[in-house]
Amino acid sequence: MKKLAVVILAAGQGTRMASDLHKVLHPLAGRPMLMHLLDTVAQLGAERTVLVVGKGREQLEAAVAGRDLAVAVQAEQKGTGHAVAQAAEALAGFEGNVLVLYGDTPCVEVATLRAMAERLEADDRPGVVVLASSPADPAAYGRVILGEGDRIARMVEFKDASEAERAVRLCNSGMLAAGAADLFGWLAQVGNDNAAGEYYLPDIVMVAGAEGRHAVALECAPWQTAGINSRAELSVVERDWQQRRRARAMAEGATLLDPATVWFSFDTKLGRDVVIEPSVFFGPGVAIADRATIHAFSHLEGAIVGEGAAIGPYARLRPGAVLGQDSKVGNFVEIKKATLGAGAKANHLSYIGDAEVGAKANIGAGTITCNYDGFFKYRTRIGEGAFIGSNSALVAPVSIGAGAIVGAGSVVTRDVEAESLGVTRADQKQLSGWATRFRERQRAKKASAGGA
Repeated sequence: MKKLAVVILAAGQGTRMASDLHKVLHPLAGRPMLMHLLDTVAQLGAERTVLVVGKGREQLEAAVAGRDLAVAVQAEQKGTGHAVAQAAEALAGFEGNVLVLYGDTPCVEVATLRAMAERLEADDRPGVVVLASSPADPAAYGRVILGEGDRIARMVEFKDASEAERAVRLCNSGMLAAGAADLFGWLAQVGNDNAAGEYYLPDIVMVAGAEGRHAVALECAPWQTAGINSRAELSVVERDWQQRRRARAMAEGATLLDPATVWFSFDTKLGRDVVIEPSVFFGPGVAIADRATIHAFSHLEGAIVGEGAAIGPYARLRPGAVLGQDSKVGNFVEIKKATLGAGAKANHLSYIGDAEVGAKANIGAGTITCNYDGFFKYRTRIGEGAFIGSNSALVAPVSIGAGAIVGAGSVVTRDVEAESLGVTRADQKQLSGWATRFRERQRAKKASAGGA
């Protein structure tokens, strides 16, 4: 195999998105679509990667800062062929093959890209490999008309196609592979004699053919070639991505009781025999260990859930939440930047933030770790086997020792020693007959006011 370079086109204006955010930075499964593609490209081991930018280049340059790629600028929007030509300088001296991809087509798989590069190196030495697919609704995509085998006899835009050609379902994705010298040589011969006055990348197929070099089509699943130009199209790609991810989760040993209601992020990790109930949302950075259960209507982001742990229903795990083996986080409990040890429980209506909770500690209903004074965050430490009574406020920084008990309704501002009782409850008083006298006074007052 020859050396490989990748050119990614992301210079389009994306007006159909109606957004101040660059089109290719809109998230798919919790990550900008461009980053999905860049991660795929990184697996190819390409010698050079060039990102072609245009309007909104500042956003793109900031997004890819630190990545090993070059940025080329298409100052004027003159078509896809013109956009690829802007990468010539960044690829000066490169003698391998080039893959041309699109930043708004993020789902193409690495195996497909490798197959394109390999087909270019096959014995018949095609000049161009065009990635194609056969969507259920070909709509107005350009058609690929095949000759013998996978050879392309003609590529035609929908508006220029005959009825017979429009009946063909094989469509041009725009993605292609060609040798670097061939690619830029043929681009130099592409004209712009068309209604838009633009230089179209697919025209190199005809230019190559005029030189006796044939082009071939490589077909892949339609979802790999799905482009995103609007929020509606993004929602369709998101839906399809989620369906594939749910199927993969179940194939790998997780139980999804109502798959259509579970939303995954690009990096969600699930162990074996995990059970996920309906209406669960996984934000980025979540890892669920074997045999854990995520009950309905829970929201997890940046959290690690240990083996056999139970979450929810209606629980929220925020970034930094780490739950130990067999721990439990119940309904309307929020955990943020806190660790729960093995077997620890917070079953009801609590907020545990910036905290360390020891193994088998029990956090009573309504407990709050008061971790923020309006300026700084502070940590709460709760020892193994400690018991925190209901409706307690632990004002950080504070430590509750191992085996200690905090009485219900306490506001704890000082450390509680191990095996001790900490309680800040005021003495209860009883005034006999007070309630009767109070009601009599109020009834008389109300009657007087009504008479007035």
